[in-house]
Amino acid sequence: MSNPEDRARRGKEARKHVPRSAHAGWLPSVERPDPVAVLERQGRDRLTELLPVRYGRMAASPLAFLRGAAGVMAADLAAQPRTGLTVQLCGNAHLLNFAVHACPEGRLLFELADYDETFPGPFEWDVKRLAASVAVAAGENGHSKAETRAAARAAAAGYRTAMRRLAGLGELVVWYERIDAATLAPLLRSGRRRARAESTLTRGRRHAGLRALGTLTEVVDGQRRIIHHPPLLEPAGAPDAASVRKSFSDYRSTLPEERRHLLDRYRFLDTAREVVGVGSVGVRCFLVLLAGRDADDPLFLRIREARRSVLEEHLPTGPYIHPGQRVVAGQRLLQGAADVFLGSMTGPQGRAFYWRQLREDKRSADVAGMGPAALSGYARLCGTALARAHARSGDRIAIAAYLGGADTFDRAVADFAVAYADQTAGDHGTLGAAIAAGLVRAAPGL
Repeated sequence: MSNPEDRARRGKEARKHVPRSAHAGWLPSVERPDPVAVLERQGRDRLTELLPVRYGRMAASPLAFLRGAAGVMAADLAAQPRTGLTVQLCGNAHLLNFAVHACPEGRLLFELADYDETFPGPFEWDVKRLAASVAVAAGENGHSKAETRAAARAAAAGYRTAMRRLAGLGELVVWYERIDAATLAPLLRSGRRRARAESTLTRGRRHAGLRALGTLTEVVDGQRRIIHHPPLLEPAGAPDAASVRKSFSDYRSTLPEERRHLLDRYRFLDTAREVVGVGSVGVRCFLVLLAGRDADDPLFLRIREARRSVLEEHLPTGPYIHPGQRVVAGQRLLQGAADVFLGSMTGPQGRAFYWRQLREDKRSADVAGMGPAALSGYARLCGTALARAHARSGDRIAIAAYLGGADTFDRAVADFAVAYADQTAGDHGTLGAAIAAGLVRAAPGL
């Protein structure tokens, strides 16, 4: 890698191709595809009986729509000029995909919490998706246009200032950079909301597996089993159960030796088909219950199908063997403390899957009803966390030089976010109209 001066020069050169002020624009192309058509195309080869759940969840609000419409926004971002400053993108960096979770050593961290769409691409795509989600959330909370713009601007400013700080640090310091979860509580000024945040942090320190044991399992005929709540959590049919057991054996062989040794201390008890998320509903997903020392020493693993990232059709080919390996590699790059059981493998019919622990200790902020000050503070923290993740894979010195010390980039991204929030509201309305016309079937409330 070249010296810091050359790297900074490269970042400033990128301004000639894409000025920072150019990020402000958002005008949908005349060739922009219908958002519902994009969603339906994504639904091909998913479990069709679950697609109404996906559409029902997305129809709940504009923010819910944005959460599930990563493919729609990826196409929109691809139509805009690119800086050429590449990082490992999250691919779905909306503000509800940041969370508090416990690292293997027990420390509570705040960082990105979803990596299904991760792929190398221009850093600004994640920043714009984050800022747009902040603007949508602000609108739902009844904030004024000025307050909405300020919150979106805070997300971009948090990213820019953090990246400029990280640009001055050494490689190992950046690699081991963490954001302690305790940073979150002071941002929430109201007594009730702050007390709720502190309660969340306290719960996160408890044994997550035992909490899940009480909420996700029951004893049937003397055997511990996963509780069924169809269609969201239901028994895996005999073919699926056999496939999961076979996949478990294959997955085990992909882990490092010491982690195989740890996993071998557990025995397989039960599995069930699971519905999780918003945009990922319909993707094959199973919950696996294992027992260690005894039935009160549980390990919950989630096996989830990995599909082609929504970013891939708009970007150069990535270095991945299959989608499961893409998710695992991307998560290990972006996350400060990756799950020790994270792994990928090829499953039945050549489908790609990845395994990880079920994180019952993971907590996202309750942004609904946040006031302007609280939302701006939280948006800034999310921007800071995003910069920390990007700095592990991209050229942080070049990006910091591109961003600069002035707030030009922040203001431009805020303008984009406000305009894109209006676009999201329109797209949400389009989905609602399709449901009302019977063109799309939705199952609300699930």
